[in-house]
Amino acid sequence: MRVATLAREDDFDGWRGLARALALDETPPDQVVWQVGDEISDLLGSAAPAAEPKKDYAFSVPRPFIDLARSVVYHRDRARFALLYAMLVRLRRRPELIQDQTDPALRRLEGMAKEVRRDIHKMRAFLRFRELAEPDGGTRYVAWFEPEHHIVRANAGFFVDRFASMRWSILTPELSLHWDGATLREGPGASRADAPEGDPVEDVWKTYYASIFNPARVKIGAMLKEMPRKYWKNMPETALVPELIAGAQAREAKMVATSRNDVATNAEAAWAALREEAKGCRRCPLFKDATQTVFGEGPLDGAIMFVGEQPGDQEDLAGKPFVGPAGQLFDEALEKAGIDRARAYVTNAVKHFKYEQRGKRRIHSKPNAGEIQACRWWYAQERELIRPTMTVALGATAARQMLGKAVTIAGTRGQPHRLEDGGEGWVTVHPSFLLRLPDREAAAVEYERFVEDLKRVKERIEEMS
Repeated sequence: MRVATLAREDDFDGWRGLARALALDETPPDQVVWQVGDEISDLLGSAAPAAEPKKDYAFSVPRPFIDLARSVVYHRDRARFALLYAMLVRLRRRPELIQDQTDPALRRLEGMAKEVRRDIHKMRAFLRFRELAEPDGGTRYVAWFEPEHHIVRANAGFFVDRFASMRWSILTPELSLHWDGATLREGPGASRADAPEGDPVEDVWKTYYASIFNPARVKIGAMLKEMPRKYWKNMPETALVPELIAGAQAREAKMVATSRNDVATNAEAAWAALREEAKGCRRCPLFKDATQTVFGEGPLDGAIMFVGEQPGDQEDLAGKPFVGPAGQLFDEALEKAGIDRARAYVTNAVKHFKYEQRGKRRIHSKPNAGEIQACRWWYAQERELIRPTMTVALGATAARQMLGKAVTIAGTRGQPHRLEDGGEGWVTVHPSFLLRLPDREAAAVEYERFVEDLKRVKERIEEMS
């Protein structure tokens, strides 16, 4: 058994030299005990070979491993030196292993390096200096920090560069750093009681922090993830956070309520203006024979928008969508599926009734591609105002308007479609299709299938809520 002794917990150079010597000596990883200082008795085995191998026997490993090892050495895991040495031995035989992201040992080391980098970042972000008067009349800035890993020396250069003109001390349980403006010294570890509690600058900082605290942007979960509570006790501004959050939540609720009222009022006004404008639509010849424009209706904040083909005879006379026989069947199916029509916006792909006159009867005639395209502007304006989470196209004409291309019901039914504005679309049959089926048994089967489509829409809306 070989005993490899390092000078410090973060002694990367010492580990590198001993690991190289042990590897050249063909020492298996399970025959090495790594220790820091005299923490393990020398009775366990002989000392490791000299840290400086002969030049003739030098070897190299992939550069990414060296960078990885520099970070892992700072980790608090006592097994880190052994893990690194075992990986070094494997890399001598298989250098390509450094690229194998499925290797458990490599993934463990990379996870440790990530934790170290995060701890280094936390120290730089959350360490707070407090002003302290010194006997010579000067000023020293003192900070207390409790790192998770052995990162204090690794961060020393950052604070020297950042606060080069200040005299400062950073106290941690493991060691302390002291900078006098020219020389950096190390000292023994300290306790929280050795750090000052506060200074006049903190009062100014707290006032500033409170003034810039934005209630509209505070995300408590994200803040706690980035700045865990354990750092709060060492940061003056965090003493204000609970009170500011409570106040922010109350102000945010008020702001949201006011905003919603304003948005609802503006949306209603915009929809009314749009509907009024649509009454005079001349975008295609259909207006000439139709009684009136039949615009959509329903709540402007509805999660579901149902799109039919075009108004029928009774819709044309009433000026409302889905009030004829197909509309009654539609209402019945919605109720059976558990969907409240009063909470859905209902409209048509084409806003004017297209028909053929047969005696006293007006028989529905299918809109052509040009007529569908002419009405696309109105459909797009409705979507812009309502912004539905889910859009259900009833029939091929509605599906063409929703998807912007000709499609078949069979090819698009029963599957979600991502729409251009980010919403989700579904396709099913139009209720009038059910009314036209001559076979009552077939009509019953198709009706149940239609209800099942609507149930799936309801379930999908609940999943997305």
